[in-house]
Amino acid sequence: MKKNETPSPTRRFPPWLKRRLPAAGRAAGVQAVLDELRLATVCHGAECPNRGECFARGTATFLILGETCTRACRFCAIENRTPPPPRPDEPEALAEAVDRLGLRYVVITSVTRDDLPDGGAGHFARCIQAVRRRRPDARIEVLTPDFQGSEAAVDTVLRARPDVFNHNVETIPRLYPAVRPQANYDQSLHVLAYAKRQAEATGRPTYTKSGLMVGLGETDDEVRGAMRDLRDARCDLLTIGQYLAPSGAHVPVARFVEPKQFDAWGAEAKAMGFLAAACGPFVRSSYRAEGLFPA
Repeated sequence: MKKNETPSPTRRFPPWLKRRLPAAGRAAGVQAVLDELRLATVCHGAECPNRGECFARGTATFLILGETCTRACRFCAIENRTPPPPRPDEPEALAEAVDRLGLRYVVITSVTRDDLPDGGAGHFARCIQAVRRRRPDARIEVLTPDFQGSEAAVDTVLRARPDVFNHNVETIPRLYPAVRPQANYDQSLHVLAYAKRQAEATGRPTYTKSGLMVGLGETDDEVRGAMRDLRDARCDLLTIGQYLAPSGAHVPVARFVEPKQFDAWGAEAKAMGFLAAACGPFVRSSYRAEGLFPA
């Protein structure tokens, strides 16, 4: 490949991005519960490369508020189309799935709902509350959109007492116009910083978390800059993973980052003061999230 050539989404993966498929494990049972209760997962919606492994381990990241999104981020496989109204029974259906699967750590995320007055914050809260009633011992992590910077929406979610409040900045600020044209880097940092301040002010033991994709055209120094920005926002937990283009219509992969660079970022994250960091080619924001939760 020439020096300045951009890899296509179909370019052959390097050896460290190849892995054997896991044994089926509990995958069929997980999918059966999701189908019966008409629940979606980001594992399928975002075409996550880890979904086979996670399903085989009996875990899934629940996708609430529909399966289509009001934004058109150029890295994401979820379709950009106005979603239907929130499903009123979704919180109870989600709690039923958590109970039947015996989950001890639950991750709840959503599409972005700019069409709703509260951005879907109230629905997030109802989902958290429903799971708490059915599985009071479960840890709950929410991965929220930016709620267009609404502090009231963040407060609504925090009042339901999630254990982790996660919001991904996704990439470095220079790439936002090309990758996340309907989002704002500083606004995302504000959401994280506000969530941390409010959790502390009200005595809620809520950790904050964020994630970055690499391979979109950023430099290593720009990744470090975003890490420092997140620490300045007092973000507790960090994930960094390799971006993989879902199709030729999405932003192409600019580079495949070697594992040793992920290891270096992980060490730097700890030196910066993050309580925990997961950095690696296959890392995604909710991948093995329970392992990142501070002891």
